[in-house]
Amino acid sequence: MRKIIVRSAKRRPMSEINVVPYIDVMLVLLIIFMITAPLIQQGVEIDLPQAAAEQVDDDNNLQPLVVSVDERGRYFLDVGENTNKPIAADVLQIRVAAVLRNKPKTSVMIRGDKSVAYGEVVRAMTTLQAAGVPSVGLLTDPNN
Repeated sequence: MRKIIVRSAKRRPMSEINVVPYIDVMLVLLIIFMITAPLIQQGVEIDLPQAAAEQVDDDNNLQPLVVSVDERGRYFLDVGENTNKPIAADVLQIRVAAVLRNKPKTSVMIRGDKSVAYGEVVRAMTTLQAAGVPSVGLLTDPNN
């Protein structure tokens, strides 16, 4: 006797693609990119003191506060009587905070010497941030 095997119509091959694992992988990749994107540093060589940019119009009509950093990393502030006398970072912070208390919309600019170390300009920016400056601009010489 022969056995007749009857296949059930209930069991058919799956013809659709399950995309859930692909979505899971894409979400994990998205999270990885979101975490690593802020950590990536740009490796472009630039010479900060030279710029051919146009002058930015200041909308508050106040004279900007200029902090100068010379080639030896000394700070100078263009407010007061002795603008050619170097000041310490803590004195700079106190004076800038006093100016911003009286005129809170005053813009603050850093004029760094071309040969000053980049770290000195960053220290000046950190000092200004501690004084309550919301944003700092960098002055350049457009003629170079």
